[in-house]
Amino acid sequence: MSEVLPLRAGLRVAIMSDETGWHTRQLLRALRERGCAGRCIDLAQCRIATPHAWHGLVLPGFGESLPDAVIVRGIAGGSFEQVTKRLGILHALREFGVPVYNDARAIERSVDKSMTSLLLHAAGVPTPPTWAMESAAAAQQLVTRESAAGRSLVLKPLFGSQGQGLQRIGWVDGAHVPLPPLEGPYGSLAYLQRFVAAPAHDYRVLVVGGTAVAAMRRVSEDWVHNVARGARCEPQSLSAGIGPELARLAEAASRALDMDYAGVDLLPAADGPQVIEVNGVAAWQGLQRVTPFNIAQALVRDLLDRKCPASALRRQA
Repeated sequence: MSEVLPLRAGLRVAIMSDETGWHTRQLLRALRERGCAGRCIDLAQCRIATPHAWHGLVLPGFGESLPDAVIVRGIAGGSFEQVTKRLGILHALREFGVPVYNDARAIERSVDKSMTSLLLHAAGVPTPPTWAMESAAAAQQLVTRESAAGRSLVLKPLFGSQGQGLQRIGWVDGAHVPLPPLEGPYGSLAYLQRFVAAPAHDYRVLVVGGTAVAAMRRVSEDWVHNVARGARCEPQSLSAGIGPELARLAEAASRALDMDYAGVDLLPAADGPQVIEVNGVAAWQGLQRVTPFNIAQALVRDLLDRKCPASALRRQA
């Protein structure tokens, strides 16, 4: 095994995103501060063309070469075939030795809520009881059984984000609410999670390189606490009160999904916090407002100082 070369200045980093805005500007600035050149690329514009170069990929702005590293900021929705191709590009980059932050495997685990729930459960991370099934009849039987026990469930789109499409069903406010039709945003699949009665807030914890580095409370009168739905962001310490427990669970959730960085959502419950979701392309604009350090700089630092040298070591082995 040869010695790892020092990480050189002037790395070219692709930021994979289907839109540019505040987050990409933050990342581009953080990369420039480290002497790196960032370029935003939409995965929809990337192609496979085997005659083009030895690697067979065409990435806008990179000619016949590959980027030195990739940050995944967003993947546009599309048909099953389109999304498969886009994720395939990320898989290929990793196979070719390019550090991808988070890589396609981690994104697949987190964007599929049923797989997230399964991996959290298998790792012993506290998470609400969860079901995913294609049979509407079986799902309705489950809803009826839970309702008869005085419990409600949350129906979620398997690939949804920002609190869109969430519905409470079962026993809700003293009445039975049946399973709605599963067409449309639910894709004819019932992904159901037992509702956790909680105060008017939940928690978002940011894990970077395996360590919880920042957190906030998302406060809202609605039972859905997403910032995109109008929740108010308040700072949350990770060193006092419930903070250490939040940090421990968020780090365990990130490990369970093998993620470079993650936005972990937790709900307070009677027997301790429960992990609800793990986000592999987490937004952090709301969290930044209550965090004293620059989050984009922390992400770039972890990529350049941990992920890139580790990838270089593997390539030289």
